[in-house]
Amino acid sequence: MTRGVGLGPVSSTSSRSRETGPRAMYSATASSAGRSAPSSSCPTWTWNPECAHRVDVIDAAGQSAEIVGPDGTRRTLRYDRLVLAAGSQGFKPDNIPGLARYAFAVDQLEDAIHLDRHLSSLAKRPPSAARDKAVVAGGGFTAIEVATELPSRLRAVLGPEANVRVFIVERNDAIAPAMSPNPRPLIDQALREEGVEARLGVGVASLSESGVTLSDGQSIESLTVVWAVGMRASPLTAQVPAERDRTGRLVVDPNLRVAAVPTIFAAGDTALAATDDLGHKALMSCQHANRLGAAAGFNAAADLLGVPLEPYRQKNYVTCLDLGPSHAVFTRGWDSQVELSGEKAKARKKEINTQWIYPPKANRADAFKAAEWARLVDY
Repeated sequence: MTRGVGLGPVSSTSSRSRETGPRAMYSATASSAGRSAPSSSCPTWTWNPECAHRVDVIDAAGQSAEIVGPDGTRRTLRYDRLVLAAGSQGFKPDNIPGLARYAFAVDQLEDAIHLDRHLSSLAKRPPSAARDKAVVAGGGFTAIEVATELPSRLRAVLGPEANVRVFIVERNDAIAPAMSPNPRPLIDQALREEGVEARLGVGVASLSESGVTLSDGQSIESLTVVWAVGMRASPLTAQVPAERDRTGRLVVDPNLRVAAVPTIFAAGDTALAATDDLGHKALMSCQHANRLGAAAGFNAAADLLGVPLEPYRQKNYVTCLDLGPSHAVFTRGWDSQVELSGEKAKARKKEINTQWIYPPKANRADAFKAAEWARLVDY
């Protein structure tokens, strides 16, 4: 009997996790093969965080994965095909003093909860410049969305009398350097209206308990420094003996198979995949992850069944950037042509977050419907 297992948010056979990171849920085929099936209190299909298993080791040569259960028990699950969809995590270089100790992040749920609790705790502190200021390091999508939300959030916590100031620090000479210039006037306008001050052409040199020092020698007093500079693929990709890019993503063929290890398919933030024949690559984004996961799962199953595989293609590319409580911008194409802005873009953003990329209900019919939609429908 063939065995298939998916590691991470998207399983190759039967489950789609609601949690990011290197998690694994046993697939139906793996359980029916009698390989370390979960207990009856943790049914295969329903998602229960207490039943989540962490993948520690991938043995590509032996076609097995070592899995740690919620009680610490280690098990080995063998597979015939594996889909690696373990996501990514924020990158914090180790050469910036104080970064690991003093910076907040938002790339994982526990990080966001930690930041939320910190912001709420500021109300208990006496007024000071450090309390009332926040610094966001980075000028990409995550940094922009965090920076434009922080002013209103801090005022809600500290009260209208607080002298709230938010800074966004970007080494490049423009915010949103990965985008074309087309939407930048709208982004710059939103930053100004929300009161976010941009420091361009500089980076964070060091952090301390009282704030940050920038690469030009200037200092900003702040108890709240959010690091949003770059992502890295799950460390599990390093256990696959195959080519990776500088972010750790595995190089895959058009069918999302890892060429050097044909029993492994990669998807989402663990895969470096071509979206078309023009040289564009999938980004670490939800729109690409959805289709990559559906395509990799389809192809892993097709490979086991001996039926034709379907090459991954995703020619359309859109972005929808949140710009604070009342602004957003929706662009289409790799040249970032603005299609919607203001209230209409804000409504589209809400639709994306609550419908387009929201996980399906934990039943087979809804999951298969969502996977088919993700595999076939272009934005």
